[in-house]
Amino acid sequence: MQKCQHVVSGEFHIGGQDHFYLEGQVASAVPGEEQEMLIYSSTQHPSEVQKMVAQFLGISRNQVRVEVRRMGGGFGGKETQPAILGCIAALLSVKSKKPVKLRLNRDDDMVMTGKRHHFLTRYKVGFDDQGRIEALEMVLAAGCGQVADLSTSILDRALFHSDNCYFLPNATLHGIPCKTNTVSNTAFRGFGGPQGMLGIENVMDHVARCLKLDPIQVRMRNYYGTADRNLTPYHQTVEDNIIHEITEQLLNSSQYFLRRKEIEEFNQKNKFLKRGLAFAPVKFGISFTTAFLNQAGALMHLYADGSVYLNHGGTEMGQGLFTKVAQIVAEEFQIDLSRIKISATDTAKVPNTSATAASSGTDMNGKAAQIAARILKQRLVDFAVTEFKVKPEEVIFHNNRVTVGERRIGFSELVNMAHHARVSLSTTGFYKTPKIFYDRGKAKGRPFLYFAYGACVSEVIVDSLTGEYRILRSDILHDVGTSINEAIDIGQIEGAFVQGAGWLTMEELYWDTKGNLKTHAPSTYKIPTCRDIPMDLRVALLKDSPNQEDTVYRSKAVGEPPLMLANAVWLAIKDAVASFRGPRDNPVLHAPATPEAVLRAISAPS
Repeated sequence: MQKCQHVVSGEFHIGGQDHFYLEGQVASAVPGEEQEMLIYSSTQHPSEVQKMVAQFLGISRNQVRVEVRRMGGGFGGKETQPAILGCIAALLSVKSKKPVKLRLNRDDDMVMTGKRHHFLTRYKVGFDDQGRIEALEMVLAAGCGQVADLSTSILDRALFHSDNCYFLPNATLHGIPCKTNTVSNTAFRGFGGPQGMLGIENVMDHVARCLKLDPIQVRMRNYYGTADRNLTPYHQTVEDNIIHEITEQLLNSSQYFLRRKEIEEFNQKNKFLKRGLAFAPVKFGISFTTAFLNQAGALMHLYADGSVYLNHGGTEMGQGLFTKVAQIVAEEFQIDLSRIKISATDTAKVPNTSATAASSGTDMNGKAAQIAARILKQRLVDFAVTEFKVKPEEVIFHNNRVTVGERRIGFSELVNMAHHARVSLSTTGFYKTPKIFYDRGKAKGRPFLYFAYGACVSEVIVDSLTGEYRILRSDILHDVGTSINEAIDIGQIEGAFVQGAGWLTMEELYWDTKGNLKTHAPSTYKIPTCRDIPMDLRVALLKDSPNQEDTVYRSKAVGEPPLMLANAVWLAIKDAVASFRGPRDNPVLHAPATPEAVLRAISAPS
């Protein structure tokens, strides 16, 4: 730091966020014989509910069965929190010897359940005349609530993502979990990554304004790149870097530099209205940072009529997981999607499951289902080879039929023949994520199998008299590898972006001094509506960019990474605020950037 040509420092607050799933927390408990208990739970983690109910009742896990058909949204808020309702419902059911259902109303749900962690970020950064970072010290203090919950793991991921797309040759990153007198905060889409990423994006913005450079220039000069600039602070080599390609494509398609010039001209002519433009890149690591959670199982049955029954450990919460996994199985057998039935997630069928979280649902459960399908398909091939005296390569599955040498028979016919020949048509598939490891003591390893990339350009207009603003346009280019289902992927990108924009602009949590949440209903807590999304939203998937790792059909995860594209909205508001204050000024804008926060940033002394 002492050798750097320029050194600046600062701090800002990042607010929390309520999950605001449409379906609140709910659980039903049904007593059975010999202390057995069936729990219907709206949970992302059935095995966690099973474990906690068993522990709470003092029985073994094989006496507790948890079933989840689907959820009306989760976003991380149903990873650990549902166990509370499950335990209470189970206890009441044991005492009353009757089924018990518990459902929280919206106010109680918001008061009782944890939120996204709020952060205080402090930094000191040293850089050269070109804006290349040479030294960085950053402190991330997370408000955790009264118990730990998942806070340490969330803080880990925040630290892992404090580099985002940038090579930091000399960096010291501190994570501090802070106990507070509020409800215990918990998992939320991104799991700490968004808070860490926003911190470094604010640093890049500060560096650019100090040097009077376009922030995009500073960002590109600090990107991971050549062999001597591709090592993360936690010593994982960035081998799949495509952010340069994404940046070039998006800057061209969004006409960034032309619009930058137009905005400067607009701002010079207007006193009370200013427009802001910002670019934000994303590099998000995919895998659970707790290594043992990176495993998944699937149970598959082939029935004699050629229909497929599948159960896997993932849960459906509206993100399209079941659809994608069914597509994978249909592709393996080359049969219609309608032939595949995915049953409710059930701890009695696939045990010891991990939460559907960390963007890994399709990666892990899809791979487990693919493995199971290939085992059964190989049994059918082996049967056909023996039955029809052909070579394995002469058995070809296609369009609900199977070509066996010179013969063509229906898929269902072959399955029925195999059944009559006493071929086992049931199996399990198991997948564990390869290559990952992390030594926490040394802070070194490879916590992620791969990275998902993306970028966003957003434009806003801000009114200095009221602090109000509108998102005029957002251009998004996102990397999903080879997409399994483009419609689902685009839907995930749009939804994540809007949810992220809500977190950074309007979703403000307020507690009184005693730790009581005062924003616990739609009347006091504002989430984005159709009026709050960009007037012009353009979303595109990066083409011809398969995953370098051996994921399902070379696809990439898409659940969490797009949320951080919304950093561009917050940065664009900050850009507009800076136009009111002067070109070198780096306004302190806290998140969420509510109209009140914007007015404070505009009027604060330099």
